[in-house]
Amino acid sequence: MTNTVVINTDINKGTINRNIYGHFAEHLGRCIYEGIWVGEDSPIPNTKGIRNDVLAALKQINIPVLRWPGGCFADEYHWKDGIGPRSERKRMVNTHWGGVVENNHFGTHEFMLLCDLLNTEPYICGNVGSGTVQEMSEWVEYMTFDGESPMANWRQENGRQKPWNLKYFGVGNENWGCGGNMRPEYYADLYRRYQTYVRNYGDNKLYKIAGGANVDDYNWTEVLMREAGNLMDGLSLHYYTIPGDFWLGKGSATNFPEDEWFITMQKALHMDELITKHGTIMDKYDPEKRVGMIIDEWGTWFDVEPGTNPGFLYQQNTIRDALVAAVHFHIFHKHCDRVQMTNIAQTVNVLQAMVLTEGDKMILTPTYHVFDMYKVHQDATLLSVDATVGTYKYNDQEVEQVSVSASKDKEGKVNISLYNIDHKESSTITLQLRGLKEDISGITGTILTADTIDAHNTFEQPDLVTTTEFTEFKIENEQLVVTLPPMSVVLLTI
Repeated sequence: MTNTVVINTDINKGTINRNIYGHFAEHLGRCIYEGIWVGEDSPIPNTKGIRNDVLAALKQINIPVLRWPGGCFADEYHWKDGIGPRSERKRMVNTHWGGVVENNHFGTHEFMLLCDLLNTEPYICGNVGSGTVQEMSEWVEYMTFDGESPMANWRQENGRQKPWNLKYFGVGNENWGCGGNMRPEYYADLYRRYQTYVRNYGDNKLYKIAGGANVDDYNWTEVLMREAGNLMDGLSLHYYTIPGDFWLGKGSATNFPEDEWFITMQKALHMDELITKHGTIMDKYDPEKRVGMIIDEWGTWFDVEPGTNPGFLYQQNTIRDALVAAVHFHIFHKHCDRVQMTNIAQTVNVLQAMVLTEGDKMILTPTYHVFDMYKVHQDATLLSVDATVGTYKYNDQEVEQVSVSASKDKEGKVNISLYNIDHKESSTITLQLRGLKEDISGITGTILTADTIDAHNTFEQPDLVTTTEFTEFKIENEQLVVTLPPMSVVLLTI
């Protein structure tokens, strides 16, 4: 069928917070070590220990915010072990992720350097699970206090005179699970206590994020909003797209049948229901939407690549992952009144990564290219879109085949992102653009697609799945007619 879409370019539906395009880098597998940090003595070109090729790639996609040091790792991380001369830093065992030795060479100063180099906002996740109130309070003091105090003096002794600007601070992570196996009532009380000592120093104003629900645990959201909603700025939500069973087998990242393609898209689309239902509970206690929904872990989670450490969560990244990213971004745009930040898991070499490294080599993933295409939506005005679209059917189930999301940037350019999640059939969309004062002749297009459902980039073929110019559109009767190939993501700019 022909899909018909009306884009009202003069109807403002809200602002797409740039932090919706945020990232997450945990001390997990080869994300930090080898992926981001190689050390100043490494033969791999680096800037003060941070590898240059990864740095340049991440700069290109305008990462707005970066979450660190976890994840589950955050609730066993003691920040004082990661400052001072590296040769004197305490070594520990990363019990969550592979049982490897963590040498703490990448700590607070190194992370803040990374954020400075990327021009990104740091998002620090504090330790509630195994840490003390004093430890968390002193970390904030160390980073943000401008004056004389024990922690500020210690920071200066370690080479940083001025405090850092820190906006985002998470009070714990997954406290329902790896962060302490707590009941929501217990964590709500702990949150109230811990956040009291996460203080604002000088002009630094913290945005405090409470540890939120796992998938569809709506009771957790109810309790947290009821007991502590007035003391938080954000409440998190975690949801991973897993086609199989989390414990029995999640499915292969590359060697998967057609039905797993459909199941993956179906499960990615479930994010819309989760945001809607958790958002309804938040509305009950916060009708003004002051508290942001912070989806600080999302993305695909498959079985690890054969032959790799199962605790390192290293997986390949295909055109399927790219479509999952596009699906999520359209959902996040739709809910931009409540969703104020999301952080894909994770940036390098872990789960749905932007880049993969192997020694001194690096490749960009299909997911990276979606982030690069969609960065035009950051801080843009969401436009009203009314769509009538066909369905993508598999066996006896169906989902919407295509989706369109549009925004207007500060320069007045209209950016339209489209995807077709059908792995076999193309789709034609008729776009009616209302409210445009200019004609629609000056259009540029970019596409990401592939020939097979498991197409991915390798170190031997690094550009098998990459963006190319898109020209499969025409203007008919002042309407834009676009033909999307199967499993494709497209960006049109007017």
